[in-house]
Amino acid sequence: MFSFEVKAKDTNSRARVGRMITGHGVIDTPVFMPVGTHATVKALSPEDLESSGTDVILANAYHLYLRPGHKLIGELGGLHRFMAWKGSILTDSGGFQIYSLSPLRNIDPNGVTFRSHLDGSLHYLTPELAIEVQETLGVDIIMCLDECTPYPADRSYTRKSAILTGEWAKACKISHRKEGQALFGIVQGGMYEDLRRESALEISQIDFDGYAIGGLSVGESKEMLLEMAHSALVVLPEDRPRYIMGVGTPQDILCCVEMGVDMFDCVLPTRNARNGTLITSEGKIVIKNARYADDNRPLDPECECYTCRNFSRAYLRHLFMAKEILVYRLNTIHNVSFYIQLMRKIRDSIHNDSFVQFKMESLGKMNLNGGD
Repeated sequence: MFSFEVKAKDTNSRARVGRMITGHGVIDTPVFMPVGTHATVKALSPEDLESSGTDVILANAYHLYLRPGHKLIGELGGLHRFMAWKGSILTDSGGFQIYSLSPLRNIDPNGVTFRSHLDGSLHYLTPELAIEVQETLGVDIIMCLDECTPYPADRSYTRKSAILTGEWAKACKISHRKEGQALFGIVQGGMYEDLRRESALEISQIDFDGYAIGGLSVGESKEMLLEMAHSALVVLPEDRPRYIMGVGTPQDILCCVEMGVDMFDCVLPTRNARNGTLITSEGKIVIKNARYADDNRPLDPECECYTCRNFSRAYLRHLFMAKEILVYRLNTIHNVSFYIQLMRKIRDSIHNDSFVQFKMESLGKMNLNGGD
């Protein structure tokens, strides 16, 4: 029920178009996955997501394990039925959330003890439990449990952390039983190129359905992010999907696609939408700025979304300043649609063997105009 095939390659870069098939549909790559942490992409209905062209979303096993509980969701028919989403779902195992949210965590060779950020209750998450949770949710793609290495971290700690992630990956592979559900391994290695390569080699030898690059966008520079991603990508198998976790500015996406990344997720478009920052083909728009009070233009003349087809910048500013709930939905529709349309344009440019030109033109337009 899960497969991946490379359909086209750009001759001037490592960019490629792929086709992934899950039990809930076809996913053309490169693809952006809107983040639905708590079984909802904030402010959007499943119908809104379908209208935007979204094929796959990301939910988080850590949050759903804590509330409302994976067993309850399983009893109610699984995550797809629970949230009425017909497309594909990928779940993160929770390693990053334990790293970033837990007020207490203690790592040992078999798992991690942590306190819930909700009520302080004590939990022990093992690779086996991470697989059990995600299998019970019934999603299409699941992730191994990993340790997200802090930044900065010294070489000795980073190496031990990457080794532990490798051991947990083996345990996850042994525990995984659900047919038709893809399991991805995660590369760690911090900000050390050789450790990234070593981790990528070890994880790829376990033979997963796909591979993710984790531990990035944790405070490092953009240059370092791209260097670490490249270090792993040159090692990872080319016949499997490659996913860079939590990386999501349009500029970063374009640069990572050029290196051969297939999958992306990030909270940026939805979080920015709620804060009144809109992403357009000509840079960002901060809709509260007074200059938009009488601006009758759409947010982005190149965008085909419901918001841009029907509403002006002036109207969106009015809603935002009045704190009307509708603005969160309209802004989020636009930002998510912008990302989905960007990925479609990227795929078209690869098919046309013109990705590098498309990337440079897009970056030039964004940098030239800058936005607010």
